[in-house]
Amino acid sequence: MAMQQNGSASDIHKHNDRSASNHPVTTNGNEEDEHQQTGRFPFSAEPTLEDIRRMQAEFTDERNWNQFHQPRNLLLALVGEVGEVSELFQWRGEVAEGLPDWTEPEREHLAQELSDVLIYLVELAEKCNVDLPQAVLRKMALNRLKYPANKVHGSAKKYTEYKD
Repeated sequence: MAMQQNGSASDIHKHNDRSASNHPVTTNGNEEDEHQQTGRFPFSAEPTLEDIRRMQAEFTDERNWNQFHQPRNLLLALVGEVGEVSELFQWRGEVAEGLPDWTEPEREHLAQELSDVLIYLVELAEKCNVDLPQAVLRKMALNRLKYPANKVHGSAKKYTEYKD
């Protein structure tokens, strides 16, 4: 894990009471209903990004690691973790959605590495004073303008390649 001496992002899993498996824990069945209706894997409602931000802030504060967790270091740690995710897919060729050919230990390893990526991303956003959920809403609105469904449906072209 990248920058382990400066903070283990995967330790945040201890705060999460969701199972370590890749299957959502449902409290009211909404996640399962969505999966059946859309065929898309739904995330659980908790923890929120704010919960993750708070848990990681507490984690680093308890260890006096803020001195190491500055934007540049967090970005480099994030890139390192993305590299670790990439290694899990390397040499496998195309991988089917849902990872049907992966073992449970391989899936758990992926879950831990993706968690590290998310944790570092959230902490980087915090250190840069970016309200990530609001930034996502603005970005999705911009993407809808750049890629109107009626114009781009089924195409992978960049928005600059479309003619009016």
